[in-house]
Amino acid sequence: MAELPPTTDLGTDDGPALEQADLERIHELRGSMESVIRGKTEVIEHTLVTLFAQGHLLIEDVPGVGKTMLAQTLARSLDASFRRIQFTSDLLPSDIVGVSIYQPKTSEFEFKPGPIFSNVLLADEINRATPKTQSAMLEAMNEAQVSIDSSSYPMPQPFIVLATQNPIEHQGTYPLPESQLDRFLMRVRMGYPSEEAEKALLEAQQVEHPIDSIEPVMTRRDIVAIQGAVRRVRVDPAIVDYFVRIASATRRTDKLSLGVSPRGNLLLQRASQARALLDGRDFVVPDDVKAIAIPVLSHRVISRGPSDTAPIIEDLLSDIAVPL
Repeated sequence: MAELPPTTDLGTDDGPALEQADLERIHELRGSMESVIRGKTEVIEHTLVTLFAQGHLLIEDVPGVGKTMLAQTLARSLDASFRRIQFTSDLLPSDIVGVSIYQPKTSEFEFKPGPIFSNVLLADEINRATPKTQSAMLEAMNEAQVSIDSSSYPMPQPFIVLATQNPIEHQGTYPLPESQLDRFLMRVRMGYPSEEAEKALLEAQQVEHPIDSIEPVMTRRDIVAIQGAVRRVRVDPAIVDYFVRIASATRRTDKLSLGVSPRGNLLLQRASQARALLDGRDFVVPDDVKAIAIPVLSHRVISRGPSDTAPIIEDLLSDIAVPL
């Protein structure tokens, strides 16, 4: 379990960025997840950054490495509503967002909300659905609302989508379109556990699954308060310049045909603020940016060849001067 960072004052000119009690709840949440997801400290950190930055997370890897379990562990650790959608090729958009049903008694249409109206939504194997069905998620993920029959319905707050995806070389999958990928704040890969972590995993599940003992450690009000505190984390002008130079580098390099958009850069800044807060600080440092740049940016750029974009982003970061 990660140690709670020492702090005496997380305040800003506009008030405290975060209360000590909230930091303790974050510490409990991190520990709760680490008790189930063994040996994946960085993945858990990225998940919490996504939650508190009001983003959505795409978890990509081969079957059986814990993608769904990560989402379920987060949901069980929060006192919030949770729904799961198993994406299949015959899933329809109305199965996700809901449908308006005519009521003969009132001669009016009544909206029946779909499972997307929850605080934590697990979109399991999202790339097994057709692009039309995938697109049903766009408005909710980008604008926190769903429009049906000229009426708009707000999403509950907080709202986070945790989507799992198997690699596209597996049969029966559809690659996510760029517009859908851009709605995810981060894309992470679980990877196989180390031998030590896998041994601990096997030993922990001999009698019962650790997730069965998970209890909620944070309420919806707690989450919303922390999300508001993230916006009050200070970003020095030198760090802002660092963001701009990173984005410009992705647009100039010959290795990429599409660089980071201004929206992508804004999301990088917000994620860096959330990462700083998780580390017990009310200001962003270059290490915050470097720690989350690849999961935030790698799916927002396109390489000129078949190569993975993550190493390209990593090379660009190593060539950019870090603010002192």
